[in-house]
Amino acid sequence: MFQEFPKNAEEAPEPSKAEVKGDIPRWLRGTLLRNGPGIFTVGDTSYNHWFDGLAIMHSFAFEDGEVIHRSRFLRGDTYTANMTANRIVVSEMGTMAYPDPSKNLIVKAITFLNHTVPDFTDNGASNFIKYGNEYFATSETNYIRKIDPVTLETLDKVDYMKYLPVNLATSHPHYDKEGNAYNIGTSIAEKGKTKYILFKVPAVSEKDKGKKVPALKNVETVCTVPSRTLLTPSYYHSFGMTDNYFIFIEQPFKLDILKMATAYMRGVNWASCLKFCPEENTLIHLIDRKTGKEVETKYFTGAMVVYHHVNAFEEDGNVVFDVIAYDDNKLYDMFYLKKKTEASVYSKSSYRRFVLPIQPDKSIAIGENLVNLKYTTASAVKEKEGKLMCQAEVLNEDFELPRMNYDFNGKRHRFVYGSCVEESTMAVKIGKFDTETKEMVYWSEDNCFLSEPVFIPRPNGESEDDGVVLISAIKSSPDQSSFILILDGRTFKELARAYVNAELQMDMHGFFIPRES
Repeated sequence: MFQEFPKNAEEAPEPSKAEVKGDIPRWLRGTLLRNGPGIFTVGDTSYNHWFDGLAIMHSFAFEDGEVIHRSRFLRGDTYTANMTANRIVVSEMGTMAYPDPSKNLIVKAITFLNHTVPDFTDNGASNFIKYGNEYFATSETNYIRKIDPVTLETLDKVDYMKYLPVNLATSHPHYDKEGNAYNIGTSIAEKGKTKYILFKVPAVSEKDKGKKVPALKNVETVCTVPSRTLLTPSYYHSFGMTDNYFIFIEQPFKLDILKMATAYMRGVNWASCLKFCPEENTLIHLIDRKTGKEVETKYFTGAMVVYHHVNAFEEDGNVVFDVIAYDDNKLYDMFYLKKKTEASVYSKSSYRRFVLPIQPDKSIAIGENLVNLKYTTASAVKEKEGKLMCQAEVLNEDFELPRMNYDFNGKRHRFVYGSCVEESTMAVKIGKFDTETKEMVYWSEDNCFLSEPVFIPRPNGESEDDGVVLISAIKSSPDQSSFILILDGRTFKELARAYVNAELQMDMHGFFIPRES
């Protein structure tokens, strides 16, 4: 938990060689990008929520056992407007920006209208996305910012709405072996309907190679899923994908669109318009990738809140998918930048495994469990013909920001790396979890906060966990340098650390670009 207001970051745009202790494997060649909030006060104004802070991007380039670091602020329209005014003038989910009290009524009226039909921020402080051969800093609005992955310079502002009607989109797409990207966004009340749109951004075609063609120009709609309600669509942060299916969780954690339209007038932030309905079930959509159609069976489970999918795979006529889930919506509140009593807001995560029988045997009686996999206690009980109530197996708890060997995405996996968040949002331990033995191996160091781990497979590796895990480590003592930690993926022992000549910050997510890219 944040016990004091984080200070503003300082960027270090010039490349700087890190001091390496230990031996970084020579095969590790490429750049780790990391993204997260870095500026929390502008002039006399402050953000209320950690997620709202203006983005700072870090890059760590690995080659021949050395590491080169640099960092830059994302200089989007939001950054520019705030810095020009020397105050926060663009609203974020947890912070409403109100006009300077000295401004006249016309300015205040325009500000009011802008918030009634909000034009969202382009402060992409959550993650990076690769569409085609282009890289983008992203949050979850309709705006993404193209960046130069080498220099971290901010380039074009891209509006999803110019290519397909999505007001919001996740910052966690999936990628196939051919380089196609898949993502999902929400289309709010378009032609009287609210729906979720699964879309594909194709890899760069032969005819477009060498040309300046916007990556989203060739976007394709894979399928649309109608929202259960017109003005309260589900909030979601990620989704699952196997070789043949997409898994989309429509959870009873919802955006109240009417409340969002009046939030500014009522003096509340947009985040307060997210509502959790614990009395409602969660609907799990299983979508055939080839046809773009949902399977006939309807899958339900109890009310839950999911931010991160771990992985999904198919086995013996079932789709198995793993998520990090919560029983309530308190996680967001834990990141407000003010002191809170831990007990009142702490939200406990659990690693849950669900199993969806794809074509249930119609001869099975109501009340029977249709899951026949021996290695899991997850169930799918027939409530009536075409409707299954699913219960997850809980594999572990207090685990978040899950990452795995992405070569196993859509395939049955064994190992997952993640942050251990037992009593705080600030991880002081990183874990390697074995989904078969249910054992966890840890790495930690005193006075050290640790970021989401990113696994990089060794080329032609001998096993799923043959590779390294990269972690940004922030020392809590100002007289100690922060570093990038390199762990052996199999033993989880330290191979090396690279001390950077700059400050690192707790961030959101990382993205690794192999050297050949």
